[in-house]
Amino acid sequence: EDADAILVAPATRNTIAAHLHGMQQGPLLMALSAARSRSTHVLMVPSMHGDLASDPVTDDIVERLREEEIDVMWGDLQEGKRKTPDHEHIVARFAHGINSRKKYRKSVVVTLGGTYSPIDDIRGIQNTSSGKTGFQIADDLYRHGHDVTCVVGKTSVQMPGWLPLCISAPQPQMMLKELMAIANDDIDAWVHTAAVLDYVVENPANGKLASQQGPLDITLIEGDKHILELKSKTIGSTRIGFKLESGIKQRDLIHRAVAQIEHSGMTAVVANRLEDLDDASKPRGYLVDKQGSHFVLENELDLCDALRTIIERGD
Repeated sequence: EDADAILVAPATRNTIAAHLHGMQQGPLLMALSAARSRSTHVLMVPSMHGDLASDPVTDDIVERLREEEIDVMWGDLQEGKRKTPDHEHIVARFAHGINSRKKYRKSVVVTLGGTYSPIDDIRGIQNTSSGKTGFQIADDLYRHGHDVTCVVGKTSVQMPGWLPLCISAPQPQMMLKELMAIANDDIDAWVHTAAVLDYVVENPANGKLASQQGPLDITLIEGDKHILELKSKTIGSTRIGFKLESGIKQRDLIHRAVAQIEHSGMTAVVANRLEDLDDASKPRGYLVDKQGSHFVLENELDLCDALRTIIERGD
């Protein structure tokens, strides 16, 4: 029977070698042989002792697998063995491999987390953002076969270990520098979930400022707006921003989102209010498009589905 993909986990060296030599000893090898003739996606997860994994013959076998466009996923070396990775990592990699063959797969950059501006070597100011939403969006896009790059600020949640490229950029200028460099590549879509500081410390002190010295005056200056700085370098790309407000009516929230779209050249903006985020009776946010239409996003799944649809359409 035809299959979308085949996962072999764990894959012994014997099984790998038998497949490469066209052996037909059992249903698994027969299925792998059929997959080869049909160019079906295959993911193999080798598991064996460290000495066997480092054998030059094993290297040759794995190289031949990759020449046949079979995806090979090694686990970490633990207790002298190359053990099978955790199931979440395997499923994410498997899903990415299957879906990357579909049409309309894109190169996507996702910014996430908060940003930090130092006062001195010890203290600083920082936006409050865990990075959870950004990682969820990046994970969803990766599992659906897109080429995802994350530019990561300060976060407080665990990063999915299977995301292929995550660049650390905790300060606003560091993040902007990375984004400007990435913009030189052929990027199809940008998702700006990072909470970038609007104001940064003008003159951070060297060392640590002494304690108990009375009032401390700190001058804040307006920082660069990343989405504006990138505007001229992302012409033709899909650009999605996030707008978090507080203490305003829903109507005004939508108006501010439309203004950001018009001013910054965005494709769409996800708008929400701080006071709604912990209220289960309120939607996750509102997706606002270039025409000023807005759509309710009830939860994180709705959010991921909506953004992925926009990115795949290439709006």
